[in-house]
Amino acid sequence: MRMDPASETSAADLVNYSSERELADLIFKFGEERHSRRVARAIMRARPLRTSTELAQVVTRAIPSRPGPHQIHPATRTFMALRLAVNHELDNLEQFLAKVLTVMAKGGRLAVISFHSLEDRLLKQVFASWGREGRAAVLTRKVVRPGEHETGNNPRSRSAKLRVAEKTTGDRV
Repeated sequence: MRMDPASETSAADLVNYSSERELADLIFKFGEERHSRRVARAIMRARPLRTSTELAQVVTRAIPSRPGPHQIHPATRTFMALRLAVNHELDNLEQFLAKVLTVMAKGGRLAVISFHSLEDRLLKQVFASWGREGRAAVLTRKVVRPGEHETGNNPRSRSAKLRVAEKTTGDRV
């Protein structure tokens, strides 16, 4: 799950060495999993976990089944939380957004596709802040989502959300 293989902490480290509370908090915060405490408890009992398949099975058994046609795999939120934590994805997005306007020319457009509600929420807040400050105009008042044709051809696109902003000031720092 590491984007940088040289990174010190792996998902396996988090799964096998974090405290139950740390795991539950991580899964709740980054995965928005409401059964995070139950999942963390199950992981603790199953340690050591050596493969992603083992982890997926443990999580699946810990989460009550969710009936419905659009149900995601029960372990999806846990895996997403681990990936976000291991790669510091939200921190990196924040750092990027704090600097990106300084390298853009006036009229330059920034288009960002997010795949997680935490990422999208951060983008929405930052873009709105830029708009209030007069630094950029938000070109997508409402998030742009893939249509039925796109999701039919590319099921992974189902959670994609596009937001676009255009820089309105001429300053470069």
